[in-house]
Amino acid sequence: MERIATALLGRRARVRWVHLVLGGALLMPFWLLATVLTPLLMPTAPGWHALLAQGLALLIALPMAWVAGLLPMVRVLVSTAARALAAVPAGELASGPATSWAARRRTAHWFALHVLLGGVVSGMSISVPPTVAVLCFDPHAVFAAPRLAWARPAAPVHLLIGVGLLALLLATNAGAGALLARCAPALLGPTPAERLAVSEQRAVVLAQRNRLARELHDSVGHALSAVSIQAAAASRVLRSDPEFAAEALAAIEELAREAVGELDGVLGVLREEENEAGRGGGPTLAGLDPLVRQLALAGVTVETHTGAGLALLPAPVSQEAYRIVQEGLTNVLRHAGPVPATLRLEVRGGRLDVELTNPIGAGRPSRPGGGRGLRGVAERAAALHGGCESGRTADGAGWRLAVWLPVAAAV
Repeated sequence: MERIATALLGRRARVRWVHLVLGGALLMPFWLLATVLTPLLMPTAPGWHALLAQGLALLIALPMAWVAGLLPMVRVLVSTAARALAAVPAGELASGPATSWAARRRTAHWFALHVLLGGVVSGMSISVPPTVAVLCFDPHAVFAAPRLAWARPAAPVHLLIGVGLLALLLATNAGAGALLARCAPALLGPTPAERLAVSEQRAVVLAQRNRLARELHDSVGHALSAVSIQAAAASRVLRSDPEFAAEALAAIEELAREAVGELDGVLGVLREEENEAGRGGGPTLAGLDPLVRQLALAGVTVETHTGAGLALLPAPVSQEAYRIVQEGLTNVLRHAGPVPATLRLEVRGGRLDVELTNPIGAGRPSRPGGGRGLRGVAERAAALHGGCESGRTADGAGWRLAVWLPVAAAV
C-alpha cells in the first residue's frame, strides 16, 4: 500500500506531473491552430459532434507537433526537460542537437508522445478537481439535466465516484510519466553512429593520455632515477674523490636541464600548443651516446653494438626506439644496480631489432607505484605494430629485453 501511495503521490510522481503539464502547454499552439482548420473539415454542431470536432483537432495537432520535433535543437530542449523532470538518468540521453534524420525522427516521436500524454493529463488536471468538488458539495448539479435523472447517484455513491476520478487522474499521471521515462532512452538516447563517434573520441583521448604518461615515465622518470643514484654516489665519495663527485654533480645538472626541457614539451601537449616539440617530437637514437655516458656515471656500463642504417630510420621509429632503450637501461639501474649491460641495435629484414641484456644484480628496493615500465615498452612497440618480450636469459643468470619495430610501417 505504501508503495502504491508513493507511486501515485511521491515526489517523482509530482515532478513528472509538471513534465506532463509542460507537454500539455506545448500542445496548445498546435491545438489552437488545428481548431481553426477543423471547421473546414467538419462543421461545428452541438452535442457529440462538438466532442468529435475536438478529437479531430487533436488528431490534426499531433502531426504538426511531430514536424516541429524534427528541428535539431528540439532534442536538446526535451532531453534537458526529461533529465530534470522525468527522472531519466543523464547518461542515457543525448546532450547535443540531432545531427541525423534518424535522430530527428526519434526526437519527433518523443515530442509527439510527450504533447499527447501531456494534453491528456493537463485536460484531466483541469476538469477532474472541479468535478470532484461539485460531487462532494452539490452532487445533484452534475446530473441536473432531466434526461440524466435516472443516473443521479445516491448520497454515498457520489463520494465514491469522486474518489474514483481522483484515483484515475493520479494513475493516469503515474502511468504516463512512467511511459515517457521508459521511452526516453530509446527515443532521446544517442544513435549508434553517435555512440561510435563518442567511443572513437574517447579512444583518441585515452591514447593521448597513455602517450603522455609514457613520455613522463620514460623521460622524467629516467632523469629522476639517475639523479637520485648519482647524488647518492657523489655524497659517498665527496671527500675521498672530489673529482668524481664534481663530475656526478655536473651530470645531475645536465640531466635536470634535459628533464625540464622534456617536461615542457609534454606540458605543451597538455595545453594543446601548436608547436613541433609538443606534437610528438623527442630525442632519437642519435642521442644514444649521451644517454650511455649518463648511465656510466651512475655505475651502469653499457656495451653498445649498432648496425648500419640507424641514421636512416624514420623519426617515429627512432624516437620510440630511444625511449625503449632509455626505459630498459633505467630498469637496469633501478632493479639490478651498477652492473654491466649489453645493448644491440640492428636493422634487418625491414625491422629494427633492439636487445638489451644484463646480469641480475643484488637489486634495489622497489619504489611505490612502480612496474609500469615494461608495460609502456609493450605499448610503444604495439603502436608501431611491433612486439616485445622480456624475461630471464636461458641460463637464468641474466635478464633480456627484446623489441622489434617494423621500419616500413612508420614511414
